[in-house]
Order: sequence, then C-alpha cells, then structure tokens
Amino acid sequence: MEELEKYLKDNVFGKPQLKPDEKNKYLGNFQERVAIALTMIEAINPDNKAIVDKVMADHPDYHMYINGDMGQSTLGVYISLAAARGFKFTIIAKESVRVQKDNNDNEMGLVIADENSPVDRPVVL
Repeated sequence: MEELEKYLKDNVFGKPQLKPDEKNKYLGNFQERVAIALTMIEAINPDNKAIVDKVMADHPDYHMYINGDMGQSTLGVYISLAAARGFKFTIIAKESVRVQKDNNDNEMGLVIADENSPVDRPVVL
C-alpha cells in the first residue's frame, strides 16, 4: 500500500526538487556552482564580453547557459564566443506557459557554471 501511495504522490505532484527557485533563477544551476551570472541588461553590455571570455579561458571545463529570450544579436555574440573557444553551451528555452510575462531585465541572461561541483570563487561584477 505504501508503494501505491508513493507512486500516486510522485505522479500527481511530480518528483520533489531541491531548491527549485534557485535553479530557475540561475538557468537550471545551483548558485554554489555558478562562476558568473549576468542579467539580461548586463549581458547586453559589450564590456562584459571580455569578462565572460576570461572566465571561459580560465575554466574550459565549465558550461555556459544562455537564456533563449535574449535578443538575437546578443545571443549571437555569446554563441560565437563559445564556439570559437570550443566551449560547451546550452540555450535555455522556457516551457510554454498559459500566462505570458514580460521579460524582466533582472532575469538571468547568461550563466557559466561547473556542472559537477561548487566553484571556489565566483566572479562578481
């Protein structure tokens, strides 16, 4: 009977997640694994491109996550930067929702994170 209750609970409410708000904020990553995180506004700033490039050079084994809602020109800048370095990247597309919200400038636009362990010193802008 306990197995049936567990099965129903998991399939009705979904599997419980660890820190879902934190993972949503950092494009699917835990904050402790993030080396650098740029909001949409910060990602547009051309001065931050050099900082992102340095983080990629210093940590070639990390992974870049890019918000798919970012403008195409900015998205292209970071994709070409990652491709030139052979850096792993993923474009995060939000699931379709019934209620559309406007893009928030404080929403994360780009995150570089270690996929496996916490980072020693995150980059602070």
